[in-house]
Parts: sequence; C-alpha cells; structure tokens
Amino acid sequence: MAAGVFAFASAFLACGVELVEAATIVLAVGFTRGWRPALSAAALSTAIAAAAIAVFGPALERIPLDDLRLVIGILLLFFGLQWLKKAILRASGRKAKRDEDAKYDAEVEEARRTSRSAFALVFQGVLVEELEVAVIVLTLGAAHGSVALAAAAAAAAFVVVVIAAAVARHPLSRVPENALALVVGVMLTSFGVFWTIEGLRLDWPAGDAALPLLVTAVAGTSWLLVQRIRRAPT
Repeated sequence: MAAGVFAFASAFLACGVELVEAATIVLAVGFTRGWRPALSAAALSTAIAAAAIAVFGPALERIPLDDLRLVIGILLLFFGLQWLKKAILRASGRKAKRDEDAKYDAEVEEARRTSRSAFALVFQGVLVEELEVAVIVLTLGAAHGSVALAAAAAAAAFVVVVIAAAVARHPLSRVPENALALVVGVMLTSFGVFWTIEGLRLDWPAGDAALPLLVTAVAGTSWLLVQRIRRAPT
C-alpha cells in the first residue's frame, strides 16, 4: 500500500512539473502566433506520449517483476539523483531557480522572431516534455507492477495543469516548481534505492513500510546538503 501511494504521488508530481513547462510553451505561442496551431501541436504531442505508454506499458508488465525492478531501480536512481542534484543546487543558491515568467518571455520572443511555424514551435517543445512524462509513467509504473496506476497519476496531473492554465491564461509561475522538483528528486531517488535492493533479491526488514523511512532519510540528507552548500564559500 505504501509503495503504491508513493508511486502515485511521485508520478503525479514529476509529471506535473514537466507539464507546467509544456503549458508555458503552449501559452506563449498561443497568445503570440495563434491558438489553433498551438493546441493542435500540443494535442498531437500528448497523443504520441499516450501511444508510447499504451504500447510499451503492457510489454513491460509481462517481464518478471524482480528482473525488471533491478533495471528500473537503477534508472530511477540515476534520474532521481539528477533531479536531486539540480534541486539542491537551486535551493542552496548555487544554480538559478526555475522561472516560468522568464521562460514565457523567452518563448514569446522566440515565437515572434523565428520563421518556423507555430505548430512546429509547440510540437518540438511540448513533445520533449510529454515524452519525459511517458518515461516517468513507464519506469515508475513498471517497477510498481502497474503502469495503469502511474498513467492515472499522469492523467490527473494533466487535468490539473490544463485547468490551471485555462483559468490563469498566464504562466503558472505560482506553482512552486523548485520545491516540487526537490520533492520529486527525493522520491525518485528513494524509489531507485528501494527497487534496486529488491531487484537484487534482498528483502527490506519492514517490507514496503521501509519506503517512508527511506524517503525521510533521503529528504533529511538533502536538507543537510543544502545547508552545508549555503554555508560553504563560493
């Protein structure tokens, strides 16, 4: 139960961060170059990502779970540490934080000066974000044994971001992306460690109940690293 809750939450938050960035691209090009090509390109990108999940999800679920968890655990550990490193550096002031307003302004400027069509602009940018969503869904879902669970989390994140963007009609700069990225990094790293150990056929003493403790340990270590980096001379 604990692993399922954490898997859903991790997929929801990670996909939400990627989709906020996709929404910024759609909004910038939509207001600048027109909504029909922007929304059409976003819809096509979403359909491609959904098709990838639909095709590869069932195939991954047919692979023995123990064998799959070792590979997926290592991948999640790699991705999680990448997210965590960037988030720690941003939280400690050593790396510029995500700024959706600045990104929106940059996308507007690109839309105004480029000769590429509005459709191409949105398709290229949004497809990258949507495929990252697909990777998140497939890895987390396959490791947990239920791609459908991770897909449901991604769908929920998609609905929330679309509604927020439609209501705000402005970059979602109030979304605490930097804090969410840190949370996602902690959770992906924790899952990576958890499932890598399980993939090696080693048992956690408390089973799935060890996962919340692992998340707490990774979060605490990350907080200590942020404090240490802040105090370190530049």
